[in-house]
Amino acid sequence: MLLLLVEVMLMLADDVLGVTIPDAGPVFATALAIHIGAGLTCVITGALAATARKRPGRHPAAGRVYLWGLAVVFATATVLSVKRWRQDAHLFAIGLVAFTLGLFGWQMRRRRPAGWPRWHAIGMGGSYIALLTAFYVDNGPQLPLWKLLPTWAFWILPTVIGVPLIRSALRRYRRGVSTQPRRPAGRTGAGTLSS
Repeated sequence: MLLLLVEVMLMLADDVLGVTIPDAGPVFATALAIHIGAGLTCVITGALAATARKRPGRHPAAGRVYLWGLAVVFATATVLSVKRWRQDAHLFAIGLVAFTLGLFGWQMRRRRPAGWPRWHAIGMGGSYIALLTAFYVDNGPQLPLWKLLPTWAFWILPTVIGVPLIRSALRRYRRGVSTQPRRPAGRTGAGTLSS
């Protein structure tokens, strides 16, 4: 229902919230409506997964929804780019990077090679950065306040903000894993008291 409402809104409007909507036909409008819904889903579930404790429950559930949303974002970005290749080819490239990084992060979690948590965080975090980069590169020049920034800022700021956050999360994770509780004095092996 919400998707249908967004689609009708896109077909009837030249701009939504100050962002100009290209008039490229009904296929473009439909793909754009789905793209917006999937993108919002990714932004929300990506943030939920990133801020959740890294254990069964909210983190993997939100991560799965994020990855499926990312697949839809990439598929619709492909359609949008094909319809307007000259204007949107760079968005296809960023979408490809985002989806590839997301798949890489998911594969690391699934296969669990040595050091997998690091690679999982880099892949998933990198895909989130690429997702936001594509949004700002495409829409930043039309957004309030953002339109005051130079064009290079749309390409760089998500990375400048995101990479330190990923590094911080990896440091916190490493500290949590490497700080094993010490055995109390006098305990040996399988928990028997030594005399």
